[in-house]
Amino acid sequence: MRRFASLAALFLATSALAQTPVDQLAKPPADAKHFIIQSTGGKHGDSYSWVTADGTRQARESMNLRGQVWEIDYSGKAGADGMPAAVTIRGVAPDGDVAETYTRTGNTATWKSQIDGGSAAYNGQFYATVGGPMDTNAWFLERLLASPDKTLKLLPGGTATAAKLTSLEVGTGAAKKTIDLWAISGISNSPLPLWATADGKFFGVSFGLAWLPEAYAGEQKNMEAAQAKALSAQMPALAKSLAVTPAGQVAFKNVRLFDADARKFVDDQTVLVENGLITAVGPAAKVKTKMQAQVIDGTGKTLVPGLWDSHMHFGDDSTGPMLLSIGVTSVRDPGNVTQLTIARAQRRAKGELLSPHVYASTLIDGKGPNTAQVAEVATTEAEAIAKVDKAKADGMTGVKFYGTFNPAWVKPAAAEAHKLGLHVHGHLPAGMRTNEAIDAGYDEITHIYFVLMQAMPDSVVNVSNGFARFEGPGRYAKGVDLNAEPMKSLIAKMAAKKIASDPTLVVAESLYVPENGDLSPAYAPFVGTLPPATERGFRSGGFAPPKDLTRADYRASFRKLSDLVGAMHKAGVPIVAGTDGSGLELVRELELYVAAGFTNAEALYAGTQATATLVGMGAKTGSITVGKAADLVLVDGDPSKVIGDLRHTKVVMMDGKLMDADALRAAGGFAGRPKFQD
Repeated sequence: MRRFASLAALFLATSALAQTPVDQLAKPPADAKHFIIQSTGGKHGDSYSWVTADGTRQARESMNLRGQVWEIDYSGKAGADGMPAAVTIRGVAPDGDVAETYTRTGNTATWKSQIDGGSAAYNGQFYATVGGPMDTNAWFLERLLASPDKTLKLLPGGTATAAKLTSLEVGTGAAKKTIDLWAISGISNSPLPLWATADGKFFGVSFGLAWLPEAYAGEQKNMEAAQAKALSAQMPALAKSLAVTPAGQVAFKNVRLFDADARKFVDDQTVLVENGLITAVGPAAKVKTKMQAQVIDGTGKTLVPGLWDSHMHFGDDSTGPMLLSIGVTSVRDPGNVTQLTIARAQRRAKGELLSPHVYASTLIDGKGPNTAQVAEVATTEAEAIAKVDKAKADGMTGVKFYGTFNPAWVKPAAAEAHKLGLHVHGHLPAGMRTNEAIDAGYDEITHIYFVLMQAMPDSVVNVSNGFARFEGPGRYAKGVDLNAEPMKSLIAKMAAKKIASDPTLVVAESLYVPENGDLSPAYAPFVGTLPPATERGFRSGGFAPPKDLTRADYRASFRKLSDLVGAMHKAGVPIVAGTDGSGLELVRELELYVAAGFTNAEALYAGTQATATLVGMGAKTGSITVGKAADLVLVDGDPSKVIGDLRHTKVVMMDGKLMDADALRAAGGFAGRPKFQD
């Protein structure tokens, strides 16, 4: 759920903090503006902002997202032009010591953050902080809306533009007011929705996780409904322009083909498609095409089944073209805002939304300080079972239990899910070990560190719904013997019972391996294709190791987690590839499988047929087989030798429609193609 946990990162920032003791951070005055940080799962923190007598902007923010704690403040002074002249950010966060400062002297701007530092000529640009409280984004929005053309150049680079989408009346009585929704382009590959008052002042934001004025905290559902409607208005035309229905037969000729059923690559093949179904597969010299067939020459290229991301918390409508551009034609969404999931499914069915197929689960959690952001919250066993029933009624394919869910409720809730034909997966409820979750009815364990929870001490297991789920494996994984108990028996049990694992190794890599400033291998190929503010975030480091550990310890633990995925695969445990990120990380996940001992074909199977089978769609899609849906991707390169070549998509086919990958990239916010990697 890092996409929601890093919501501030989507607006110019990831968490950026100096290790100033919490008791030394700024104290909000009585008249400070108070924002509630909340989601459907409940309240997650507080954010205060105010302006001092000398005009200095100040803010103080406290946030707890499932045990990840932010305690931060900042101060900012404006120059004569209203732009930041000095900014200081302080506090504590999971990232560790990540102080940030910005100063402007004359015509020179200088900055130092936890990931970079530099200077540049100042020509009226707004400094986009790496981190800080929400007020850093409020200041940015207010300056952007004050500009005559609603455009603002940024430091260290890029340009932001605002477009008004809609207005909404919020509040009642004397508190009633009209707020405007602005879509901000140039920060991320998706337009960022920010709400402002009629006079151009920041009002709030609601995107799964919300920062709302205390008096309007009850408006989140209304704001998100209006927001979704406004953002979706341009989608029908985009879907029509990017996805073209061919007039007749389509022939992919002379391709290298990935046979997911046999888990091997086959050269010199031709694949025929008609009416959205695969009608012939065979040697190019033998398969005959119709006279009027649309021929796509695949010489030197590889045809693979549409990729699956088994762990994709679907973002906004722009997520669709972005995922399709990298060959993802199906995703499993393991937890989201239910009303938005249902609405997107309805619009996709009408042809009004260009999106991969989405197979969604309802995320069900208990109530507490570490409740998941988008959870359906149950406070009793009866409520838990009712949430399972609602998941079925809402059209979900599974339920995902979470860390604050009562362990005693798992067995009855899982039994209800299985009775309804729903898949059961998730995090482990605090106090529950992996083996116990399997015995209680789990069909799949989410995240590799929850598989390893079997070998963690009670001090970790008992509080695994908080930060311990990361810190514990980071501390102890390196010393776990995978060939001894308790892991030996657990791996054998998972293999025998076909309990799947959605390991999200790419998440573990991001948490344990990089230092601040390191360029993540997941994103390196995309540098130069996305807005500078987004690419700057590619260099955010992992969690700061505790004082008695080092980065080397965390990296050693990551290697053991990788070894665990390799050992599970070798034993026959079903592995399905997912990212728990933006989706850009999927091919990196497959690269990590290859590093763990998979063949390239086995890794690609985990990202295609394996997940299709898991969600019950294996007979209809997931492989290039006669009679199956033509969910296909033509890639430039040879993933049988270099799995990373999967990033280089040329043509995507889904639902019988052809899509040009470059056009999808442009619609998804990319300025060009990703780079080839060795």
